[in-house]
Amino acid sequence: MKLIGLKSLLVVILFTLSSTTVFAQDDIEEVVEHFEEKEDEFDPQGMITHHVLDAHEFHIIDWNDHPITLPLPIILWTDNGLTTFMSSAFEHDDSGKVIVERNGGKFVKLHEKIYQLDAGASSVSFDAENHPTNATKPWDISITRNVFMMWISVLVLLLIFTAAARKYKKSENNVPKGIAGFVEPLVVFVRDEIGIPMIGEHKYKKYMPYLLTIFFFIWINNIFGLIPILNGANLSGNIAFTFTLAVFTFIITTFSGNKNYWKHIFWMPGVPVPMKIFLAPIEIIGMFVKPISLMIRLFANITAGHIIVLALMSLIFIFKSVFIAPVSVGFSLFIGIIEIIVTAIQAYIFTVLSALYFGMATEEEHH
Repeated sequence: MKLIGLKSLLVVILFTLSSTTVFAQDDIEEVVEHFEEKEDEFDPQGMITHHVLDAHEFHIIDWNDHPITLPLPIILWTDNGLTTFMSSAFEHDDSGKVIVERNGGKFVKLHEKIYQLDAGASSVSFDAENHPTNATKPWDISITRNVFMMWISVLVLLLIFTAAARKYKKSENNVPKGIAGFVEPLVVFVRDEIGIPMIGEHKYKKYMPYLLTIFFFIWINNIFGLIPILNGANLSGNIAFTFTLAVFTFIITTFSGNKNYWKHIFWMPGVPVPMKIFLAPIEIIGMFVKPISLMIRLFANITAGHIIVLALMSLIFIFKSVFIAPVSVGFSLFIGIIEIIVTAIQAYIFTVLSALYFGMATEEEHH
């Protein structure tokens, strides 16, 4: 069983490793494309920001100087009501030059943000800081690249675990085979190394569905973030995504808290009364600091890898020397390999800390 799981894990690692090599090449193309657009003026900060932020379409590849993209639905709520159209209506423009007229309004796209022009305006006007002065942002609930990838990751996880369940039904003596041989060691690992030690043998079971969900959900999205054709669609690198997961952990922890847990927060036992009064505000602040640290840790570690790789590639154009290329590419590949490890480590850390908070909330008083 363990041998089968190990083989499957090696296949995933080798696949991701091969993707990392192409990922570095994809980043080179990203930098070159940005450099050609700006001609002699190269803006590494703008290029990196454009790459790591969310987008309203999937940019797959450029063919004969023409971008091939997968358009996604744009859904806006304006003064005229719900307005929908496909992102291809902007014709790959991100500078506000293309105006899309829908439902009585005029819309432009600036740096992956949708703006609605004021009544009577025929083009975008900018102030000294390059901010639009005659346009406002409507409520944007579009299906962006990250939202689309979230649905894809959910679908992939459903397929994986459904296939694993079918393998169990067909196998004799519940011996895992195929995809089940890959899934079972990971499930057992989360149970034996995270759930039971952190929560306790008598209470861990009701938290296992959540722990398994966030572990596999974060891990598979981290892996997707390394696949070049997805062009940086890294869901874990979005602060809204990590914030939502942290809120779930906070809610479960809060509602799982027993009498002993709340007593340690509001009236710490075993210490003098003045110290109790001093510790209570600190413990209350700590309730919110814990999920905030979860949110920032996952977001920062996943985003940092992409930024470092793009920054290393930018050195070639900053110094305008081909001799720096081997160093930049070499270090980029090295960071890419580290990112493969980080994909699993960050999923593990988020799951461990969530289980630790659940264990703290449900721990019984010791006499």
